[in-house]
Amino acid sequence: MMRRRDFITLLGGAAAWPLAARAQQRAVPVIGLLSSRSAAVDTPLIAVIRQGLSETDLVEGQNIAIDYRWAEGQYDRLAALAADLVRRQVAVIVTIGGESPALAAKAATTTIPIVFLIGGDPVKSGLVTNLHHPGGNITGIDALLEQLEQKRLELLRELRPGATTIAILVNPKNQPEAESVVSDIQAAARSMGQAIVILNASTIRDIDAAFARLAEMRPDALLVTTDAFFFTRAQQFVVLAARHSIPTLFSRREFAAAGGLMSYGSNADDNYRLAGVYAGRILKGERPGDLPVQLPTKFELVFNLTMVKALGIEVPPTLLARADEVIE
Repeated sequence: MMRRRDFITLLGGAAAWPLAARAQQRAVPVIGLLSSRSAAVDTPLIAVIRQGLSETDLVEGQNIAIDYRWAEGQYDRLAALAADLVRRQVAVIVTIGGESPALAAKAATTTIPIVFLIGGDPVKSGLVTNLHHPGGNITGIDALLEQLEQKRLELLRELRPGATTIAILVNPKNQPEAESVVSDIQAAARSMGQAIVILNASTIRDIDAAFARLAEMRPDALLVTTDAFFFTRAQQFVVLAARHSIPTLFSRREFAAAGGLMSYGSNADDNYRLAGVYAGRILKGERPGDLPVQLPTKFELVFNLTMVKALGIEVPPTLLARADEVIE
């Protein structure tokens, strides 16, 4: 027969079990993921980050947790979202969707490790002082998306030989990236003797208005610069470019896969996987300042033949032959 004291002790232990389980759950390292985009857009990319984490034997829901913050294309929300992750004392912050979330995270903490995935120059933007030895609490992956804007301009000139004017679309709210991109493209255009016109868009209506203006101007081609908000509007860009018959070049394969004419940039899956690997290595004890900023080694030129035919343009055979992928 169980004595009353033993029964009370047993009840007390049983009541403590959920508390112990919750304490153990709280002990699981938490990654704070800060994105300037939305959950709907980033879902496939988050899957690739998880793949990178798994390469360091870390699995969400098992031995790590991920706390997500989405700015939904509103860059002015990033500072508050980064501060919230710091208040929650996450173990590491991973930022995606451009320099803005990385800069917001850096401004929010000097102690929590940060892994960024950006398209611009992390030294130029002030994220790190040295690519090989970042120092401090931050490192990451530079996808070289912005640095390739000159190459994209060259590709458009090759696509449209003798082009009189090439339009460039930027998001002025995405600072400091937009200012840097415009400066670099203007310098490249001057060196090529290419006339360009800069158009701005930071909302859905702005994109519609920009294409309405393009329809009046009739440039020979359009370069859509790298921007997290633009990435969320891929289908809008594809539809408008087709409607107004404007040959358009993008920075990400996803645009070409959605029906855009062509894209040129680094391999996104490689970049996001590396971000996951770096986060995992830091959680396993490595210091971010000792991990060199990773640069891509694989670049992809992609054409969508359906859009080529819809636009009624002829792609120079030498250019098409260099394509890494041709989407039928």
